[in-house]
Amino acid sequence: MNLTEMRDRLRSDLHDEDATNERWTDAELDRHIQRTVREFSLSAPLEAKTTLTTTPDSRDLSITGLADLVAIEAVEHPVGDYPPAYVPYSVWLSTLTMLVDSAPGSAEDVNVYYTKLHTLDATTSTLPERLEDVVATGAGAYAALEWASFATNRVNVGGQDVWRDYLTWGQQRLAEFQKALARHGRRNAVRIRRLYRPATTPVDQSTVTGP
Repeated sequence: MNLTEMRDRLRSDLHDEDATNERWTDAELDRHIQRTVREFSLSAPLEAKTTLTTTPDSRDLSITGLADLVAIEAVEHPVGDYPPAYVPYSVWLSTLTMLVDSAPGSAEDVNVYYTKLHTLDATTSTLPERLEDVVATGAGAYAALEWASFATNRVNVGGQDVWRDYLTWGQQRLAEFQKALARHGRRNAVRIRRLYRPATTPVDQSTVTGP
């Protein structure tokens, strides 16, 4: 499903299919769709892999070329070993540093496994087909809530409670969207994976460190 097809699906969900009296412009719906795609991506990003090349006598790699980066997942070096050899690493701004004892003495390949934002445009889509309904649900929710906010205290040809109907519908759809993100999010996915040691110990409110 490309962007045009998603927009048409959204108009159907919103009962906004009268081309002579549309409540939302194409640009407005596209904005809500792209917002939803981004939120979906942060929860269930697209998995990707690229090969970077080291600079002799340096542990640092530039990741500026990783477009729409969400997170680095693993760093493989040297390349070609079986089982694969993964190294600990740290990331600061656009630099990935391999935390290894010795820096590579020559230009060597490094496989970087990462996640990135999904793409949905006029010609392509990286969204899993089975989860397109999740994006449609979220985009419909944001569109309805925006229109309800705009229409409050305004005269509506459909009646004075039209804005409230959209508000209720939008809130229900937003709740469904958030539940779907929690259900399909990458953090909740069951997968066999090796744990990679971060540069520092993660800290959160449930972690106690020190004596």
